[in-house]
Amino acid sequence: MKVSEVMTAPPVCVAPDVSLAEVTRRMTEYAVGSVLVVADGALRGIVTDRDLALRGIGGGLDPTARVDAVMSARAVTVQADDDLQVAYQTFRRTGVRRLPVLDAERVVGVLTIDDLLLDVFRRLADLLGPVTWSVLQEPPGPSTKTGCPV
Repeated sequence: MKVSEVMTAPPVCVAPDVSLAEVTRRMTEYAVGSVLVVADGALRGIVTDRDLALRGIGGGLDPTARVDAVMSARAVTVQADDDLQVAYQTFRRTGVRRLPVLDAERVVGVLTIDDLLLDVFRRLADLLGPVTWSVLQEPPGPSTKTGCPV
């Protein structure tokens, strides 16, 4: 399975000169924990709710301060056509919780730990669905077909 099949798209993006107040408003509006900072179509960084809480408004910066003052400029990324296993390894290796997804150099989405959890739950549901139905269709109590003497 490819990263593009599990990622959240389109991502929420802002320019580097957007205010912290505007970034906070967009995170609230779109119910996301991170926003990608993009300029001239290229990824410049990522800002998370934690960045805002520790280095931004929570750290004493004015809400009119620019987002590039608190963003992480060296965002770890994955490619949209990468196998999902690459993303798992990247999350493990780096310890980040969000990965901007690129198609060549163009930002196309975000992959989060939550996206991976949803994928795992979907796979488990697909696997357990038929088993669950067969269990639900059996009568309760011990089977009389065991052939074991009582």
